[in-house]
Order: sequence, then C-alpha cells, then structure tokens
Amino acid sequence: MTDDKTGTFLVTAADDDSAVLSDVDDGQVHTLAENPGVEVGEAIEGTVAPEPPMEVAWRLVDVAERWTISIEESTESPTTLERELAAEGAVGELTKRERAGTGEIHVLTVAEDETDDAVVDVLDDAAGLRERAARLGVERVVVRSAPGVVSVRYLP
Repeated sequence: MTDDKTGTFLVTAADDDSAVLSDVDDGQVHTLAENPGVEVGEAIEGTVAPEPPMEVAWRLVDVAERWTISIEESTESPTTLERELAAEGAVGELTKRERAGTGEIHVLTVAEDETDDAVVDVLDDAAGLRERAARLGVERVVVRSAPGVVSVRYLP
C-alpha cells in the first residue's frame, strides 16, 4: 500500500480529464486520476494520495500553496556582478549565487559567438527552469544575456 506524499510538485501535463505532477525534489511522477483544475507550468505545495482501489493513479488531496511560474527573456543586460562572475568562469562553466531575499542567480559563461544559441538552449528547457523555480519557491524566471554571458534569475 502506498502512502500519501506531501511536497512541491510541478504540473508537467494537464488536460480536461487528468494531470501529471512531478515532485521537484525526487522527480517522482504522479498521474492524477482527474484534473482538479491545474494547468501546465503551475507549482503546487500540497499532498497527493493514491486513488483506490488499485492505487496506480493519484489524487490531489490538499493544496497549501499554488502558483504559476513564468519564463521570460529580458532585453536588459546582465548585472555587473553577473558579468564579473562570467568573466571569472571558464567557457561552459555555471556559477550559482543566492539572491538577497528569495531566489538564485545562475550565470553561464559561454563563447561570445555562441551566446544567442545558449539563450535558445536555456529557454528550450522550460520544464527544467520551472522545476528549479518550484524547488526555490519562486514565481519568475528571467533570462538575460550579453556576449559571453547568460544569466538565469529565479525571482519571487
């Protein structure tokens, strides 16, 4: 018999009849027997329970908090700190820093002529960006870039 599970989940798929939640801490996938009104891109702090009698599907039994995670590309340049972190790193290196308050900043050092491609690659991983944002408990992911620098800001 499977027990209830409490955690932070990312809605990775949803239609009128069901939804799929992924636990952002351990990656376990929970297919809901019915969609309780959730949408792809939402994060949920709550509890899921196995659906009787077979307990192969789940149901969302409690929601402590629920939020939508937005992803955007900003026209603003990376901050001075982000540019300095990129300059200190080798090409391909990722540097993480906590933000004052809530969230994190991830700075990727890239070859200047590959910056645009790197931004596209980062934005193409929407599921990964949302998973990290949900784990951090934030609502926005903002990608900034300048030649040689891609910053990903996880913001409240």
